[in-house]
Amino acid sequence: MARHGNFLGATALALALLMSAPSLAPAATIVIVNNDGAGEGFNDPASVSPIGGNPGTTLGAQRLFIFSHAASIWGAILPSNVTIRVLAQFNPQTCSATSGVLGSAGARSAHANFAGALLTNTYYQQALANKLSGSDLSVLEDINATFNSDVDNAVCLGDANWYYGIDGDEGTDIELLPVVLHELGHGLGFATFASSSTGAFLDNTPDVFSHFLLNKSTGLHWDEMTNNNARKNSATNTGNLVWDGSTVNLRAPSVLQHEPEVRVLSPLSIAGSYTAIEAEFTGPIDGTGVTADIVLVTDAVAPVNDGCEAFTNGAALVGKLALIDRGLCNFVDKAVSAQANGAIGLIVANNVAGAPIPMGGVNPAITIPSVMISQADGTAIKNALLSGAVSATLRRHPTLLAGAHLDGEVKMYAPNPVEPGSSVSHFDVTAFPDLLMEPGINSGLHDGVDLTHQLFIDLGWLSPVTSVEPVAVAPGFRVRSAPNPFSPATTISLNLPAAGRTRVIVYDIQGRLVKRLLDDWMPSGPHGIAWDGTDDHGRRAAAGVYFSRVESNGLRAAERLVKLER
Repeated sequence: MARHGNFLGATALALALLMSAPSLAPAATIVIVNNDGAGEGFNDPASVSPIGGNPGTTLGAQRLFIFSHAASIWGAILPSNVTIRVLAQFNPQTCSATSGVLGSAGARSAHANFAGALLTNTYYQQALANKLSGSDLSVLEDINATFNSDVDNAVCLGDANWYYGIDGDEGTDIELLPVVLHELGHGLGFATFASSSTGAFLDNTPDVFSHFLLNKSTGLHWDEMTNNNARKNSATNTGNLVWDGSTVNLRAPSVLQHEPEVRVLSPLSIAGSYTAIEAEFTGPIDGTGVTADIVLVTDAVAPVNDGCEAFTNGAALVGKLALIDRGLCNFVDKAVSAQANGAIGLIVANNVAGAPIPMGGVNPAITIPSVMISQADGTAIKNALLSGAVSATLRRHPTLLAGAHLDGEVKMYAPNPVEPGSSVSHFDVTAFPDLLMEPGINSGLHDGVDLTHQLFIDLGWLSPVTSVEPVAVAPGFRVRSAPNPFSPATTISLNLPAAGRTRVIVYDIQGRLVKRLLDDWMPSGPHGIAWDGTDDHGRRAAAGVYFSRVESNGLRAAERLVKLER
């Protein structure tokens, strides 16, 4: 992942799930309100040539075109009969030759207990609150967005400048379009108002985004936690803070690839699966992978294992997996050197505690699979190498998705220590392919909104049963439950036209996952799937309205369930 800089994800308000009939609201109109002064930002008169589908002939006009184009992408996806207004400006932001803030955006106001709100005593981001209420609840613009004008200066991020085309051909520059899509995503609801540093809710009131944040270690959602400290701890529970919205998690297997892993085969004392994050420049990684002994690279200049100088043990790498420490040179150079010395795979060990990080850079000449593992895992392998050979397979895990918990929920970004402005309000960086709402800009992104679309369905912009996402529908592919209404249990009946992997889940009227009933390969024909009225934690679900949802071979069906008091 080409990490040119960090998004500063300003906190914004999340949305509730609209589970009833399809929304009749038209595609949203999103208007960019130019908040720049004369001669700056959107009004910069500097003459430029049209580029990559952007017809602007001044710098300001090209910037405004990109913002308007991003607004049209979101507007075509999200329905609302209330115009969404974005107060936007370009200003100098924190920046150096190696890192910088690219932009930030967030809701300008929060609303609770308005007509149309689906959860009581819960804050909603302004644009969605307007959509649900059918009226404009504030005289303020809905979103405030600030972008870094210094990116076009040599002192900010070196030679990288904003790329103002819409064709994805940014080269070594930073494409503005996905950054704007990302920040507008925060303003439209992809964020919580809760502080990741203290766990405190705004005005001690939960927001709907927190309604879907689940701490897998405790089984509690953020809005179920009774104290700030529990949320604070959850914000640094790396790998165990997940999104519990049914639409995102049903869609994830169609978006995310299987997670890469380094599976150590011997010695038995350290054998097992080691979590890895693949590099942006990696060669192919498949389920079979490559198997060989691991060799720790050495070079002549301290630190001697970072592979930043000519290797002193290059001959030993032929046909092996090269282990190199993260260090003082870029990741691409490490991979090029390892490949040139005959290695068939690259494993980079992090040099700081915590999870492995994405490795950015582009070099089409790199053909070997390349991943990073944690410092702790790297140390374990290096210690074992002191006593003899270490054999491993670098491959894709047969079941785990890159960026998802072992139970299937998509992970949220929860690094330790906390990163205010980035923690919680982003997808985790382990996701692959890269997702729009990760905390950094990745060169593989362009104009897609990937799982963010599904997250907005979970939040309430669209109904998950009647969303605009294209789904093939087979005649007669329907779900019927009996009894319905029911207490305490019911059986969901379905008839599969063809064999294939089939998922059956139950979720509540707010869109939160209640029970995974089935996720397995199923033969064609009729099937009955029992639901005993409990959730995934074995707790009895409350009386009320639920929905069952079935997906198989690209087909989808859903049914409304009514659970009665026992």
